[in-house]
Amino acid sequence: MTFAVALAMLEREGRWLLQLRDDIAGIVHPGLWGLFGGHLDPGEPPDQAIRRELREEIGWEAEGLPFWFEHQDAQLRAHYFRGRLTVSLADLVQTEGQDMVLAGLDELRSGEVWSPRRQELRRLAPSLERAVHRLEVKG
Repeated sequence: MTFAVALAMLEREGRWLLQLRDDIAGIVHPGLWGLFGGHLDPGEPPDQAIRRELREEIGWEAEGLPFWFEHQDAQLRAHYFRGRLTVSLADLVQTEGQDMVLAGLDELRSGEVWSPRRQELRRLAPSLERAVHRLEVKG
């Protein structure tokens, strides 16, 4: 069975917004850096899902967030959206995950990003690695 998600690659001043996923067994990619977003509700279009998820997870109203690309395999159909984060990190209220940062492309290329809250480096989730690869290949 394939499940569908919508994910946001949000840029602010040349850096990208990341979510450090919770260290909870049973969730997808626990303890890794990923993108904000999540599952589509039944019948929900991806563009509506990403706006809902961003409201729920960081309290931000995304306007005009364009579709970027889609990835599909046997288990997953991921709809990626890409745009500008129009507020500062301090204006966001994180309700899911254990940290969030703005990371530069060099950090993302390294495969590990520092977590200020956890005080340690954490690896990137495969969904984020896909987005970084797309940035490098297609810009």
